[in-house]
Amino acid sequence: MRHVSLIVALACTSLLASPSPAQQLSPAEQKMRGYVKDHLAEETAFLAKVVDINSGTLNQSGVRAAGDAFAKELQPLGFETRWVSLPPELKRAGHLFAEHIPKKGKPAVKTVLLLGHLDTVFEGEGQKWTIIDDSTAKGAGSGDMKGGDVAFLWALKAMKAAATLDDTHIIVVLTGDEEAPGKPDSISRHDLVEAAKRSDALLAFEGDAGKATIARRGFSAWQVTVKARQSHSAGVFSKGSGFGAIYEVSRILNGFRESLSNEKYLTLNPGAVVGGTNVSFDSLETSGTAAGKLNIIAPVAIVQGDLRFMTPGQLDSARSIMRAIVSRSLPGTSATISFTDGNPAMPPTNGNYALMATLDSVTRALGQGPTEALDPGLRGGGDISFIAQYADGIDGLGLVGNRAHTPDETVNLKSLPIATERAAVYINRVAHERKKK
Repeated sequence: MRHVSLIVALACTSLLASPSPAQQLSPAEQKMRGYVKDHLAEETAFLAKVVDINSGTLNQSGVRAAGDAFAKELQPLGFETRWVSLPPELKRAGHLFAEHIPKKGKPAVKTVLLLGHLDTVFEGEGQKWTIIDDSTAKGAGSGDMKGGDVAFLWALKAMKAAATLDDTHIIVVLTGDEEAPGKPDSISRHDLVEAAKRSDALLAFEGDAGKATIARRGFSAWQVTVKARQSHSAGVFSKGSGFGAIYEVSRILNGFRESLSNEKYLTLNPGAVVGGTNVSFDSLETSGTAAGKLNIIAPVAIVQGDLRFMTPGQLDSARSIMRAIVSRSLPGTSATISFTDGNPAMPPTNGNYALMATLDSVTRALGQGPTEALDPGLRGGGDISFIAQYADGIDGLGLVGNRAHTPDETVNLKSLPIATERAAVYINRVAHERKKK
């Protein structure tokens, strides 16, 4: 089970995309940089405005309001905007799509998809925009990822001011349920997939982790259900009574740990477990209750968790091992395991390394230093994983933040102009590359 050999092999191909000599900024790019500097106060104010729009994933009106705020800014830049609604049973607001078509007669440039999301984990009055000091602000989604959305919006404004936007083909997608995607993915991510199929490069603006994200692990949920004989505790371990459900679920979890904990880029985490005489468990909410008695062998146990992986082969192999462990039941018990697909993986590819090489030339030209690849084990899932198979992609182009997914989420205000000028020059260069024949 050494699927990481694929990762090592691909890493070696970074010769293809080894850091290129820094290109100096063109006059147009210098103008973009000046625009970002001159309009920083306006950009910061807009970030505060959209952070103050409560847009938790299930707050459909709030997510739509956040989308409307971005649409009003994109339309004057020449983008045609549309709102993609989802079926009511998904209980999600939908997504904002915007597209800028190059003027007729322009060369066949690359189609670039800019990806962000509107929804946040937390919302409410306590999560409003608050300035903490000259370099830090607090608020839901300030870093994850309304900050990234605003950075590429102002980057597009900078391109417009420098007269480089007109001949580009750019698709903007701001999803409304990245933090908790509506199920099934085939519906909630359908329009995103269709847009990706028309694109040559995918640039995603999740938070800046200090290095470029050219690979992300995938996510799968799993659930183990154990049944056992209920009898008097005095007979536990005996042939007639068996071991009970709690010992069996403990054996299974320990087997998972012993067999899979040392696999590179593979992690396996039990998130919730219940066991006893009377058990209830809600798989959708990952919550349950349990009750029992000290003198009764528990007849039921349920555990639910996640499995993160780098390649489909690594996922299939891990699932096979987990099934085998579950099948070796202790006496008097039986167990089953089920899997639910979540985010697919985003493996590293030659094309992703090439995008990183272009980004490296941009950050060097801007005086921001070289760009290196982030260890994919340090990043969770994201919307780009749903579309990574269709085009070259890179993520982590947003702002620097802290404590995302908590009520104490903050954003580094000094990273806003850095991310914005980087986005402007980077989008400009990628969008003006000629398509491969």
